[in-house]
Amino acid sequence: MKKYIKDYMLETENKIKDKNVSKKDIDLLLIKIQFFQHERLIHLLVTLFYALFCLIFFILGMISWLFFIIDVILLVFLIFYILHYFFLENSTQYFYKLYDQMLALEQKKGI
Repeated sequence: MKKYIKDYMLETENKIKDKNVSKKDIDLLLIKIQFFQHERLIHLLVTLFYALFCLIFFILGMISWLFFIIDVILLVFLIFYILHYFFLENSTQYFYKLYDQMLALEQKKGI
């Protein structure tokens, strides 16, 4: 997913730089933003569940030390999910800015 987002971001930036933006490109970007928002929501939910399970196994670790092993594994996954979620969040917000730039270019064409 990261490669897909980065490639699409680069493609969109190049279109803006070349001032080669059409209504179709703007509509496509809106559709992609919706897909990225959906992906971001799913990863937020997964991240929250990993955090919850990590907390539960930390509490269970007070009962038996074996639960701490599972907690460490969940914590590693949680860290990677948080990093990926922040990438999705920042990328989606950057696409909002690209969308505004594309709209501005399209409006200049129309004038």
